[in-house]
Amino acid sequence: MRPVDLIRKKRDGAEHTREEIAALVNGYTAGSIPDYQMSAWLMAVLLKGMSRTEIALLTEIMLNSGATMDLSSIPGKKVDKHSTGGVGDKTSFILAAIVAAAGLTVPMISGRGLGHTGGTLDKLESIPGFNVNLTTDNFMSVLKSCGCALIGQTAEIAPADKKLYALRDVTGTVESPALICASIMSKKLAEGIDALVLDVKTGSGAFMKKKEDAVHLAELMVETGQQMGKRVAALITDMDQPLGRTVGNSLEILECIEIMRGEDGPLSKDLRELSVELSAWMFFLTDKCDSVDAGRNLAEEMLTSGKALDKFKQILRLQGGGDISVVDKPSRLPHAAHTTEFKSSSDGFITAMQCEQIGIASLVLGGGRSKKEDTIDHAVGLILHKKVGDAVKNGESLCTIHYNAVSDSDNRLSQALEILESSYTIAVDRPAINRPLVHQVVGGALRARGAGEISIASL
Repeated sequence: MRPVDLIRKKRDGAEHTREEIAALVNGYTAGSIPDYQMSAWLMAVLLKGMSRTEIALLTEIMLNSGATMDLSSIPGKKVDKHSTGGVGDKTSFILAAIVAAAGLTVPMISGRGLGHTGGTLDKLESIPGFNVNLTTDNFMSVLKSCGCALIGQTAEIAPADKKLYALRDVTGTVESPALICASIMSKKLAEGIDALVLDVKTGSGAFMKKKEDAVHLAELMVETGQQMGKRVAALITDMDQPLGRTVGNSLEILECIEIMRGEDGPLSKDLRELSVELSAWMFFLTDKCDSVDAGRNLAEEMLTSGKALDKFKQILRLQGGGDISVVDKPSRLPHAAHTTEFKSSSDGFITAMQCEQIGIASLVLGGGRSKKEDTIDHAVGLILHKKVGDAVKNGESLCTIHYNAVSDSDNRLSQALEILESSYTIAVDRPAINRPLVHQVVGGALRARGAGEISIASL
């Protein structure tokens, strides 16, 4: 069974058999199929798609490429959340602390940045000493001690996905619904969880720009999870502008700490609201609360009481984050050598932000990867001062750029500035903001139990 024949078959839109998918996935994982051939097949999948049967087979084969976790020795319900990725998307750190503080177990296995989106692991590694590479035994130990652990894929868990994930990032094949579904669900189903909340982004900064595409992906993932006996719900959430006020690894960690300390400002309100909403669904799916409304109340209690912050400190301590002083001394986080302001060139109101372009601006500064081998600069990024609907004056700062110049010929700052120039639309009239933060919930009858829309305009 030659890889080139399978590439041609998918290029021509034909459906693969189980044996063919297994040959491709297992061959690439074992190293017998090179990057260039797997890249060609991934591009064929992106362009031609996969049937639901193929997606289920791909997920199953990727799941079974490694070990699965047995969490039966840990009492209570296990729940996780996964996001399809966006700009400034950092809810994981807040909601993991919220949900674990309320007594549930959160075994969070995450990935690195894909394309213009930041990665949970990259952000965690901006915390001095934080170890995302726990062994399975250490992972279990941390879970038993504090109810939450945040790690990357171990060598044993879905190794096929780990290798494919990195290749998709640098071959323009991230956006395939089939590949996204199989990647997410193979990792998550390997965790031994009872329930899963999916945050499926839509808008200019999401992989799924159109809402109907996001809904399609959500349906695929919910169906896949339910077929495997898990309680799953997917929230279609807005990514037409960055979430919160920061873009960049250590800057985003700092913003999350500020929210857990109760020190967040108005530009972080959407991040806080979405973290609470996702936590509420995690509580509801595990029967911790009998409605989403009750789940929101419990999540708010964990934040305002300081219990979520205490849990975050415990996670840091158990996963090697030193003496947890980063929570009280944010100066311990990596910080860039230089800052400069990106200023408005006119008076008016921000009517739109090209969210993906803003993510790319952070990427070219060094906050993301253009090639698989690139090293992340955890210190660089953007702090936003204005978002959609805000009034601006000529010469007023729209965002602060945090950057490091490695030489006089380093042109990353100029590239970022050029990208930002085309990322903001400013007009005379204030825009009507009517895009909700949560567009829709996919999960059948679950919607009937306290799941209302959260409007951006009300934040």
